[in-house]
Amino acid sequence: MLRSTKIVATLGPASSDPAILERMIRAGVDVVRLNFSHGTAADHEKRAALVKELATKTGRTVAILCDLQGPKIRVGKFKEGKVTLENGQAFVLDASLEIGDNRAVGLDYKELPRDVGPGAVLLLDDGKIVLDVKEVRGEAVHTVVRHGGVLSNNKGINRQGGGLTAPALTPKDIEDIRTAAKIQADYLAVSFPKSGADMYMARELMRAAGGKAYLVAKIERAEAVGEAALLDIMRGSDAIMVARGDLAVEVGDAAVPALQKKMIRLAREQNKLTITATQMMESMISSPVPTRAEVSDVANAVLDGTDAVMLSAESASGRYPVETIEAMARICVEAEQTQPLNLEQDFLNRVFTRVDQSIAMAGLFTAFHLKVKAIATLTESGSTALWMSRLNSGVPIYALTSQTSTRYKCALFRDVFPLMVKYVGHDREELLREAERVLVENKVVKEGDIIVLTIGEPIGKAGGTNTMKIVKVGEHLKG
Repeated sequence: MLRSTKIVATLGPASSDPAILERMIRAGVDVVRLNFSHGTAADHEKRAALVKELATKTGRTVAILCDLQGPKIRVGKFKEGKVTLENGQAFVLDASLEIGDNRAVGLDYKELPRDVGPGAVLLLDDGKIVLDVKEVRGEAVHTVVRHGGVLSNNKGINRQGGGLTAPALTPKDIEDIRTAAKIQADYLAVSFPKSGADMYMARELMRAAGGKAYLVAKIERAEAVGEAALLDIMRGSDAIMVARGDLAVEVGDAAVPALQKKMIRLAREQNKLTITATQMMESMISSPVPTRAEVSDVANAVLDGTDAVMLSAESASGRYPVETIEAMARICVEAEQTQPLNLEQDFLNRVFTRVDQSIAMAGLFTAFHLKVKAIATLTESGSTALWMSRLNSGVPIYALTSQTSTRYKCALFRDVFPLMVKYVGHDREELLREAERVLVENKVVKEGDIIVLTIGEPIGKAGGTNTMKIVKVGEHLKG
């Protein structure tokens, strides 16, 4: 049974052993995430090389996603490593302080005193500790503890409702973009973008470094969830990540499920990709089976139409990385079987202004009504496959490309399965024979099956898809 929804797995200590990583890839990983918050450039280069080696060995297409750390909005360090804060006590966040105690702590983020004022609410360590700001004096933010607990070194700071001005790209991120370009990352995730301008800057830096990665905007700030802000960010991106951890802290956990649905819907309408992330299978860090709530969470993301579901600590540092991927794959397949097909409804009020996009939609519509075995799109850039994948036709889409970079980018597209074809010059009939040969050899179709095929002429030109054919498999093989 083909799985339409893709799986992104974060690499870390639990998945560094080549044997474990190979089992993870065989279990169904489509994209690996290299988290640039941890490790050195050399570590990431080594992991990327291992992923490529194992993907080749297993015959699977596995893309690489590099995830930038973003601004470090964190408290500093404590003399004893941690303190216990009591409800009602005074506590100071002081940008000029080096080492903290149970009365005050320093700040990695030195701009905090300029970003907050009396009445602001600060959430530390993913909201476990809540501080009410009473006043700001110079470099010191004076607060009273509303909800106390243990606070340890370098825990994160969020402001309820958003409003922190930290730039999305730090000097470390700019250096890490060069590393991502060097390892030929397929996707680059940008943390905490507030506008499309943040994404355009990341794209320019990636291109300047010689990289061609697609840009993923991690939606995790309160400022990013309004429809105008979301659309602005999407215009500068190729994909969004519904980053539910920091987002829940800023907007409140109860708001996140509806925001997830809204973001995925908007992204699909804008022909953008989506990744749903954070705590999807959290209990499997230490348990070989997921909770029923986690099963429902993954299934709901699939039913929302997400392109991919993502694992973080579960695959990076958990005890059961392979079992987690197997469980996630199982849940995705089951949820996809129950997803209703509303293609007729999806086509209403859609206007196509480009020839290649119109051909993509015609292919999708024809495949849906003819109930064909497969859709095959000969694509240089992957755009035709992307457009087709934004609507659910119930027919698998095979992206046939001669471009290695396009093959790996397509690994994240929902419903899309990339296959390599040989570039055969400008002979259309020869290219159609090559397409059929690849589909038959990969056991996608057999002789006599009906497929819908899209192709562009002149051959080899990106963005040139202008022809749709209904093909009986075997006709060109005999030619």
